[in-house]
Amino acid sequence: MKTNNTMQNSIKHVVLLGMTVFIMSCSNTSDTPTFQTVSVQRRTINTSILATGIIKPKVGAEVRVGSRVSGIVERLYVKNGDEVRKGDLLAKLDDSELSARYRLETANLDNARTVMKYAKIEMDRAKLLFEKDFTSIQSYDNFVKEYDISLARIANQQAAVDYAVTELGFTKIFAPISGVIGSVSTQEGETVSAAFAAPTFVTIIDLTRIEVWAYVDETDIGKVEVGQKANFTVDTYAGNTFEGVVSAIYPKAEIRDNVVNYVVIVEISDKNGKILRPEMTTSVTIQTSSANSVLSIPNNAIKRKNAETIVYVLENGIPVLKVIKTGLKGNQLTEVMEGLKENDEVIINGEEIINN
Repeated sequence: MKTNNTMQNSIKHVVLLGMTVFIMSCSNTSDTPTFQTVSVQRRTINTSILATGIIKPKVGAEVRVGSRVSGIVERLYVKNGDEVRKGDLLAKLDDSELSARYRLETANLDNARTVMKYAKIEMDRAKLLFEKDFTSIQSYDNFVKEYDISLARIANQQAAVDYAVTELGFTKIFAPISGVIGSVSTQEGETVSAAFAAPTFVTIIDLTRIEVWAYVDETDIGKVEVGQKANFTVDTYAGNTFEGVVSAIYPKAEIRDNVVNYVVIVEISDKNGKILRPEMTTSVTIQTSSANSVLSIPNNAIKRKNAETIVYVLENGIPVLKVIKTGLKGNQLTEVMEGLKENDEVIINGEEIINN
């Protein structure tokens, strides 16, 4: 019995010793701070601004095609979505009335030429008589006048024929540019009137001539300059990034939802083989500045203390406060101009641990 009691007491002492060591180890672990560090390295820092935008046709890339004469639509050769080339026939009006007018003006021209022919014969005859003193100068002048009038009538009638030919040509509607039919606003059998304005038949959009209108907030517009690189995404092609360059900044502001924005035109330089269409919504990133191969640290490592910019550097396991001077600040990295050297270990969570 005494032996058993001795063994039980020994076991109890071992258990108590183990628990004591475990508790002490846990206490030491909790008291020892764990620092997250990042090495100071030379990197490229880019600063950018974000803006929403819309894809728009360039000036002249969207054309509304109409008729310059009135009439009935006889044939319509295109529909929405059709691709057309410059010079393709889009529609044709009934030309019976204009053809009749052309024939009438042509007949009047022939008549005027006949009158001119006989006026010349009479003028030449009067000239011979006048030269032989068989008629007066006044009589001869009258025949010259009639001949000159007949020439003027021919010129006038020729202009009328030319006008009739031009109007007859307006009955055929041709594509002024190459592109895609964006809309058709007429149909076969419909009567169109060009009395006050040319009626629109179709709208053609050249999808190769599009650009992005980025709406930049007034707080950021001062950072944007022509020539800066930009990229954008559209919801239609998730995962694809398209490249461009800032080509213009509109001086007039646009107020949307009580927010002042300025339109920045982004010239698309790479479409990644995709078809971009007008009115697609875009998310635009404009790169406003860049610094290559500069010492940099993460933004979250930088603190402010007593109006100074500081970081904590881990030296021999001990956090040391360093006053630094910063330069360009990007979305994730900041340039370090003074106070640190390459490969220094900067503490990210230093302030929280040191304050604790």
